[in-house]
Amino acid sequence: MDNSSLAFDNPPARLMSKHEEEVVDRVQREFSQLVTFRSTTGTHWEEIAELIWPETRNTFQYGNYNWPGSKKTDRQVDATGMMALSRFAAILDSLLTPRNTFWQMLRADDDYVMKDRATAIWFEQATKILFKHRYSPIGNFASQNQLVWKSLGAFGTGSMFVEAAYTALGERGLRYRHIPVGEMFLRENHQGLIDSGIRWFKLTPRQAMQRWPKTFPPILNAPLKMGTEMTYNFLHCITPREPGSYDPEMLDASGMPFESVYVSIEGRCLLSESGYHSFPIPTSRYEQAPGEVYGRSPAMAILPALKTLNAQKRTFLKQGHRAADPVLLTADDGLMDFSLRPGALNKGGVSSDGKALVHVLPTGQIQIAKEMMQEERQLINDAFLVSLFQILTETPTMTATEVIERTNEKGILMAPTVGRQEAEYLAPMAQRELDVLSYIGALPPMPPRLKEARGAYKIVSVSPMAKAMRAGEAAGLMRAVENTKALIAITQDQSLLDPYDFDIISPAIAEIQSVPASWMATPEKIAAKRKSRADAQQRQEQIQAAPAQAAMMKAQAVASKAGGGQPMQGQPPQQGQPPQGPGG
Repeated sequence: MDNSSLAFDNPPARLMSKHEEEVVDRVQREFSQLVTFRSTTGTHWEEIAELIWPETRNTFQYGNYNWPGSKKTDRQVDATGMMALSRFAAILDSLLTPRNTFWQMLRADDDYVMKDRATAIWFEQATKILFKHRYSPIGNFASQNQLVWKSLGAFGTGSMFVEAAYTALGERGLRYRHIPVGEMFLRENHQGLIDSGIRWFKLTPRQAMQRWPKTFPPILNAPLKMGTEMTYNFLHCITPREPGSYDPEMLDASGMPFESVYVSIEGRCLLSESGYHSFPIPTSRYEQAPGEVYGRSPAMAILPALKTLNAQKRTFLKQGHRAADPVLLTADDGLMDFSLRPGALNKGGVSSDGKALVHVLPTGQIQIAKEMMQEERQLINDAFLVSLFQILTETPTMTATEVIERTNEKGILMAPTVGRQEAEYLAPMAQRELDVLSYIGALPPMPPRLKEARGAYKIVSVSPMAKAMRAGEAAGLMRAVENTKALIAITQDQSLLDPYDFDIISPAIAEIQSVPASWMATPEKIAAKRKSRADAQQRQEQIQAAPAQAAMMKAQAVASKAGGGQPMQGQPPQQGQPPQGPGG
């Protein structure tokens, strides 16, 4: 790439203040440096895109342009990598962000505060509101999240832009947009977290006028009047403000910890200057090499296998063509006009004694090519986690215990690689979402106990992946209880269950299984249930004992009548009667 294109030597189209000129110069200077440092990474991404995600080709270097509808699959021979990438995205989506269930829960940061039922109910309502806006029609989260997972598998880096959404009908909510890696130029802070970046993107003049009607670059007036659909370059720079450079008490942009600046490269115009309360582009890396900002992907790890498979597929196709339409060998003085049409007669193709004068050129062993290709396909499927999830489908006759054990094993195997997405992507995204929802007034009022705690909260992952990682706790307990019950069956000693505190175990298992707080009974209801159960048991015992007491009373009456009103032997004498001796 010619770095001279980064000089930004276009003359300004309108007069700017000194502050505006300083901001534009700073943004362009920072962007030039980030473009230079990312050029090698962009070349690596381009090589991967050619093999497994061709739609993203030629989008990783500043200044690249693609004509709409251009063909991009001309360098693909085998589609295994493309299919594996799609399955990888589906696997992460089903494990970490399944649409049919809650995969995150909000809780008070202090467990004591969480014991307050009003606080627990509030966090449950806030969680429902969060997921309602995530999957609302104006949010567009599901499709954009799928692109993040796909980008993570192909390029090792995935970014999501989260902002407030406003519709023409007055609806308010969240809006999501996946930012392609070619558009994002990222920076880390001193702790290794992505806290700033510059996004390079393109808009037509009409789109720019819709976005910035008051600060529209004058240099684009002529293209706007012509109605051109050509696109022009813009920058969106997001950086944290220096400590002490902003006042949190201020209600305008100067009170926000993150600065947001939009700049038009054509004309060198400052389009807008505002801010964010939280970083609006949560970004995750799959793996990270020392000294690098951008992530490393499964596709990078098995790039040799992807290249080898494409080369093997070419050889395999040649062998297949030769086998289907073989090369024929004839003698020097053999047939000169040989017809390959069906039903054709070729005289002279055999000798007078019946020996064939035409032979087929051997094509090699196609089976060996298949086996070599299968070996590379297995490596690709392993890297994209596809083979890990074929276990359950290949052995459908497993018992429930075996399924739990296999699920636990998957959680252990995937925790080091997939668990990072919770910390870098999903949790920061939830923080950003709650910040936006609070700003637009979508959250309910806080209960008193939570207000005293200043609204401190934490985000708990309850995705299938998190449940699989915690499945070992519940599975271990159930195995221990089953073993104890086996001992009780032998010894008939029910006291062996006394060490287990089921009052603690039952709520803990419910929490592992993500049972909503509103589904659990309060301590008062639990006490009332136990009292009612004890009273019912006492009444049942009295009912069961009633026939025996009636029989005893009847027998006592009969004995008293037969003995002249004397009490039965062994019964205490009635009041006013002397005790009877052995002889009556």
